[in-house]
Amino acid sequence: MIVADDRAGLLKARETLGIGAGAFSGGSALALVPTMGALHEGHRSLIRLARERAAHVAVSIFVNPLQFGPTEDYSRYPRTFDADLEACAAEGVGVVFAPSAEDMYLPDRQVGVSAGEMGSVVEGEFRPGHLDGVLTVVLKLFNLVQPDVAVFGQKDAQQLAMIRRMVADLNLPVSIVGGPTVREPDGLALSSRNRYLSRDDRVAALALSRALEAGAGQALDRGDGADETRVLAAEAGRRAPAEIRRAALAVLEAEPSLVVDYLVLVDPATFAEVGDDHTGEAILAVAARVGSTRLIDNVTLDIR
Repeated sequence: MIVADDRAGLLKARETLGIGAGAFSGGSALALVPTMGALHEGHRSLIRLARERAAHVAVSIFVNPLQFGPTEDYSRYPRTFDADLEACAAEGVGVVFAPSAEDMYLPDRQVGVSAGEMGSVVEGEFRPGHLDGVLTVVLKLFNLVQPDVAVFGQKDAQQLAMIRRMVADLNLPVSIVGGPTVREPDGLALSSRNRYLSRDDRVAALALSRALEAGAGQALDRGDGADETRVLAAEAGRRAPAEIRRAALAVLEAEPSLVVDYLVLVDPATFAEVGDDHTGEAILAVAARVGSTRLIDNVTLDIR
């Protein structure tokens, strides 16, 4: 496994692995899994998915300062680089790209990516500028690593949707693949921030996944195993979105230690709230603070 920290190192890695020097070959030579490190089984599942899609896999490890607000946890975000390298090696990763912030951003940086109106809602409402920072670093990683495929987790559903929109809007020749959320046996979505949780906090955090299950209501697995979509078999289809929100909110309100930022039912492509007459796919998403830790989760529903 090759570890690179700059463009020159990446070019040498491509040469060593026999990956063509030209960017964006249009084939399936190289898949990228962008991460901020502190790798867990969710990340490892994305690496395995990447290995199914390309001959070689690169993993980036970079805690991106642009996507953290001034009062957020950038300085204390878990950094476990040695353990991350061991995990990457065990999963057969060919290249780890681990740049410094100084390598990624000029001190007088002026140009970045705007997430637009879609980036100002849901997560963007509560974390202004966050999605601008995500898109900026992802575009830079695409330019530096030059992957044919990039794999992201569905747990960050709005981030995944925004990256797909950026690729479409900017005509980037990269195929975007979403990987399903990996959960603990009790339903808690895996997150690098879970390690912040105290024992009591962790119990309270289970309300997020329980709320999503309650919102899904009479949900049935679609059965194709391709994604996390649930089919909602509601008796009154036109009232289904309101019922979904109400059932999920009741679970959240029953957990007094949660501070809820949002519970929304949105269009997967635009992240605009869906109306009560909506049919088709929708994402039920939640964000809440448990103690000092902010967690997010979501599930995709097919409302018929």
